[in-house]
Amino acid sequence: MRPVIPYVTAALLFGLGVYGVLRRRNAVLVLMSVELMLNAVNLILVTADTTARAVLPHSGQVFALFVIVLAAAEIGVGLAIVLQLYRLRATVAVDDVPLTESPDPVTGREPAVVDSEAGR
Repeated sequence: MRPVIPYVTAALLFGLGVYGVLRRRNAVLVLMSVELMLNAVNLILVTADTTARAVLPHSGQVFALFVIVLAAAEIGVGLAIVLQLYRLRATVAVDDVPLTESPDPVTGREPAVVDSEAGR
């Protein structure tokens, strides 16, 4: 087997995943793009394991197994965050998420913005 074909395929998958992370607005699609990038890394690890088997036997497959476990944990935590975001904001758009203030847990409303110049 020529190892160039899986490496090029993995590079294309990883590039498609990066494009999805940078361009998508939906948090679920961003998570899917991250999973696509992790699968591209798995393809590289398994291909490297088959081409360099004499150096370290089955090390690429073991690392791929660790990446699969990491991807499963990432999806579990990521989907929990997305569901909580949907419950609070009624949207899963990444652009609508404020990174500085959180809503009041009792009322669910945004905190009032206090102008520091007007308060003096």
